Amino acid sequence: MPGAGGTQRLTRAIGKSRAMELVLTGKFMSASEAFARGLVSRVVPVELHLDEAKNLAREIAAKAPLAVRLAKESVNKVFEMALAEGLEYERRLFYFLFATEDQKEGMDAFVNKRKAEWKGK
Repeated sequence: MPGAGGTQRLTRAIGKSRAMELVLTGKFMSASEAFARGLVSRVVPVELHLDEAKNLAREIAAKAPLAVRLAKESVNKVFEMALAEGLEYERRLFYFLFATEDQKEGMDAFVNKRKAEWKGK
């Protein structure tokens, strides 16, 4: 039996019948099926997986750090809240971010067609 919430998260992600089959038989899902079901963001050859992960990490690290942190937090809360509660939570985070120095920097960088210099403030 999966632990750490595996039965709950898998069922929410792929539906009851497929989750039941995997959980009760112990079978694994292929990488292509995991991709098709949205459980993984990409599938790459094993020899490229570390390079792909580093490229994605660099891309995310180049974004405004507060916005990335709060967006990640908001996505992770999806299964803990009803939709209306989640929308309100997201709205509060969005409004908070709109009052940060990074938001002003992002707008200025956009208007002046330059790369933003994020400070995490």
